Amino acid sequence: MTLDAALAERIRRTPKAELHVHIEGTLEPELIFRLAQRNQVKLPYSSVEALRAAYAFTDLQSFLDIYYAGASVLLTEEDFFDMTMAYVERAVADNVRHAEIFFDPQTHTARGVDIEIVIDGIADALAQARTQYDFSSSMILCFLRHLSEEDAFATLEAALPYRDRFVGVGLDSSERGNPPEKFARVFARARELGLHRVAHAGEEGPADYVRDALDILQVERIDHGVRAIDDPALVERLARERIALTVCPLSNQKLKVYPDLRDHSLKKLLDAGVAVTIHSDDPAYFGGYMNANWEATFEALPLDAADAHRLARNSFEASFLRPALKAEYLTEVDRFWQSASPPEPARTATA
Repeated sequence: MTLDAALAERIRRTPKAELHVHIEGTLEPELIFRLAQRNQVKLPYSSVEALRAAYAFTDLQSFLDIYYAGASVLLTEEDFFDMTMAYVERAVADNVRHAEIFFDPQTHTARGVDIEIVIDGIADALAQARTQYDFSSSMILCFLRHLSEEDAFATLEAALPYRDRFVGVGLDSSERGNPPEKFARVFARARELGLHRVAHAGEEGPADYVRDALDILQVERIDHGVRAIDDPALVERLARERIALTVCPLSNQKLKVYPDLRDHSLKKLLDAGVAVTIHSDDPAYFGGYMNANWEATFEALPLDAADAHRLARNSFEASFLRPALKAEYLTEVDRFWQSASPPEPARTATA
């Protein structure tokens, strides 16, 4: 299916919120090698080209092996700052107005990097981005589900002195063999602290993991969730309760969840009334940031301008923005799609 040029241009220019991006997954090979040289870290790859060639993943675990190797170059606040600013510049170029960014402290504290370095480096970059690009953002601390709940508890407690820097907690890493209930107590603790809660579920795991994330972890939205399509009652519940799914099409294709995007469940879920949204996940590894994900999805599936308007609206509605600011962005989206010829965006990605 060929994407209409006019619709493609509108998709690229529409205001968007990105709610599913792992900041460590935005590390491009060029930056990995630059940071490795700066920090004198020896990589198991001889060149940028050799590293990029290794991005031939067969499943989630094969990706995670490379993902954690890439993160080994992150050692200082400057490293986390540079990584985050590189992502922001790409997001701004794709007309992302707001991002809720996942970060994985355990990936770094296990290597001896203090959690303060991780949080301050990312947060300082996002603070600069607010001034430099009018880029709205917040941070979500994610627990690695292949580790123990005790480790997650320790990570949460270590992060509490920086509670003003993050708005919620999430759950990522290997889904298979690590069901949501494994983290019931730490999510209950996060709830007591007033933190927002999200979790990866129904990517490689079954639809039941989506239901358990809702009922046991009491999450407010589901990351991925594409396997919900296997359970009609669950799909009806997601639509009824307006539980958003943060879907990452190019990630799903790269990790063989849907080897052919023409078979993706996104359109069926959207038509069923589910608050589906589109995001980039780990764009440096999966071949595309926000606009690339939108364009590939619209090329593969029978989606139209009304769907694009709804997807853009969903992204802001599902965010953890303050109500007043959320309303401003929703008005901006509506005006964009209701105008026959939307005005050019005022912002640019130049420094």
